[in-house]
Amino acid sequence: MTAFKRFLRNPKAIIGMVILLAATIAAVLAPVIFPQGPWPMANRPFLPPMEQPGFPLGTDMMGRDIMVAIAYGAQVSLLVGLSSTLVALLVGILLGALAGFYGGIVDDVLMRVTEFFQTIPTFVFALLLVAILSPSIQSIILAIGIVSWPPVARLVRSEFAALRNREFVKAAMVLGRSNRQIILSEILPNTMSPVIALASLMVATAILTEAAISFLGLGDPNRMSWGYMIGASRTVIRQAWWMSFFPGVVILLVVLALNLVGEALNDVLNPRLARKGRQ
Repeated sequence: MTAFKRFLRNPKAIIGMVILLAATIAAVLAPVIFPQGPWPMANRPFLPPMEQPGFPLGTDMMGRDIMVAIAYGAQVSLLVGLSSTLVALLVGILLGALAGFYGGIVDDVLMRVTEFFQTIPTFVFALLLVAILSPSIQSIILAIGIVSWPPVARLVRSEFAALRNREFVKAAMVLGRSNRQIILSEILPNTMSPVIALASLMVATAILTEAAISFLGLGDPNRMSWGYMIGASRTVIRQAWWMSFFPGVVILLVVLALNLVGEALNDVLNPRLARKGRQ
């Protein structure tokens, strides 16, 4: 049975993918279904859920439709989660590959840099970077990417260090292939399984981090996000519980889905677990 079929047979993968598909569809179709955007007043303020047709999740203190805001917020959360994870993967894979392949002084220097970044509280560092760069979707992506790469670097470094002395690598060296060719075509493809599983969990962490940054008022002021919705409603939580409840539930579901997909990927891509599943 192929890895893809084993993945599709995993109940955790199915549940996670269904939730992520729903969030992706909402993000993609939000401008089509709700062309007016999330900011205009749609009804009276503090309209409770299900009280009027067309407003199943109610409205906020400005009369804005919460369902529309959640759909547009999916764009920000998914964009930040995927983009910042891509930034972290690019940096982490590059540094980890160099450290693991060359070893020696290169390994020592790069791992000391990695350890330095790991000693800094990641959320505080991300907040500081966003504040310095000015709040925007680009600065949030960059900040989260910068604080998220060390685990990737350490994982890739350990994989490269274990593989660089294998027979197929030595054979490539004997054939006269360059270090870049060996890294990119021989070792790197064999290290991607654990990196892919880690990446799905990093997307979930990035979404939570973006929500926390927006909750504290450092999100992009021109983009609606789930964290902003919860932060804006914290002063009226007793008067309008639904304003923070629904975006909070959506964050919970998306992060849960990403964790389920990550666990399913680990079950499939982990050689020991995969062999156990075939027995």
